[in-house]
Amino acid sequence: MRRLLPHETDQRFLVFAATGTDLIFNRGVELPGFASFPLVEDPEAQPIIVDQMRDLMKVAAEANLGCIIDTLTWMANRDRAAPLGYGDDRLADLNRKAVALMCSLRDEAERDDVLVALCIGPSRDAYARLAPMTVADARAYHAIQIGSVADAGIDLVNAYTFNQVEEAAGAVLAAKDCKVPIAVSFVVETDGRLDNGTGLEEAIDCVDDLTDGAAAYFMVNCAHPDHFSHVLTGHPRLKGIAVNASRCSHAELDNATELDDGDPKALGVEVARLVGKFPELSIVGGCCGSDMRHMREMAAGIKA
Repeated sequence: MRRLLPHETDQRFLVFAATGTDLIFNRGVELPGFASFPLVEDPEAQPIIVDQMRDLMKVAAEANLGCIIDTLTWMANRDRAAPLGYGDDRLADLNRKAVALMCSLRDEAERDDVLVALCIGPSRDAYARLAPMTVADARAYHAIQIGSVADAGIDLVNAYTFNQVEEAAGAVLAAKDCKVPIAVSFVVETDGRLDNGTGLEEAIDCVDDLTDGAAAYFMVNCAHPDHFSHVLTGHPRLKGIAVNASRCSHAELDNATELDDGDPKALGVEVARLVGKFPELSIVGGCCGSDMRHMREMAAGIKA
């Protein structure tokens, strides 16, 4: 059954992109190198990662909102998994297992507005200043991960924390080749721009130009509203925000020894303000440092 995606319906949706920090600081799980995908193969860890998304589904249902449950595969690509001993075959199998876990959870919900997304990330550290991939190279690269689960029951691909236009465009074309919808989420710095200085909305337009508008929609994630709210103009292709709890820069967060979980209530108020000002933002959620307290505050703010 094909479910309606957020840009195809008036329903609002929640996402939770803070799986890593939530697992470490709130659920007591160790993540070597911040890689959470190995948990998919761990029978003892599987209930923890399922409960994490089940908690999101509960918050969404209580507010009569839809939700998008992401697989735990943001780093489950060739470059980032190889140092942990994963070859291509094992990685493909893991991605399919991750999808199967979330599809079972979607079935449990018995709602048409619970969607399963394959979560993908950039090929390398999103915060490292590295030479960009070409569009063609990125297309071939991301087709491996997307193609491994294209027939496994996902509703879409969520490409989080991309900071290079070329790689984002390649991921979009890879999803198109695999006949799977994709949403691209850019990460911005404290000035609301990508690390290389490209504006958020400029990046969206560039990806659309390079792909003939093949992405389903765009988002921004891993930034506090203070960092990007001033650059929003109501771009019709920007449909979602997944915000950090902390106002710190990425460099400050990388060097932090304790979790900065900010102010859940204040964050919920700010997210509600943005949705009120820009009603095309139909997807909201938390990123680094957030947990279900923040999600409940956001849900309460946008359901009104």
